[in-house]
Amino acid sequence: QVQLVESGGGLVQAGGSLRLSCAASGRTASGRPFSTYGMGWFRQAPGKEREFVAAIRWSGAYTYYADSVKGRFTISRDNAKNTVYLQMNSLKPEDTAVYYCAAALLSMTTESAGYDYWGQGTQVTVSS
Repeated sequence: QVQLVESGGGLVQAGGSLRLSCAASGRTASGRPFSTYGMGWFRQAPGKEREFVAAIRWSGAYTYYADSVKGRFTISRDNAKNTVYLQMNSLKPEDTAVYYCAAALLSMTTESAGYDYWGQGTQVTVSS
């Protein structure tokens, strides 16, 4: 049973920073290790649809960001620990949302439908 567990969310003032982590565990349906999965971060604010934030290729060699977070957020991964991170700097009130990590086999996509596994989410609240 695959588990993606996010952590690191919380309440922060505008301009502050948070680092989210997503730890993967369990056996995938493909039988492949998580190091072969592209990983993504999405977020969903109250009353809004889930939106793409950032993604990283299985090797970590390529990353992609939504325009709204480019230059402020950094996605990274440690395959030895089956963990992906999202460093969030210069946070704004509009970054307030539940943040989800997701895993996609051999893929790096901005589309939520392209992901095979999802975490339960961690709340990030940015006060003004």
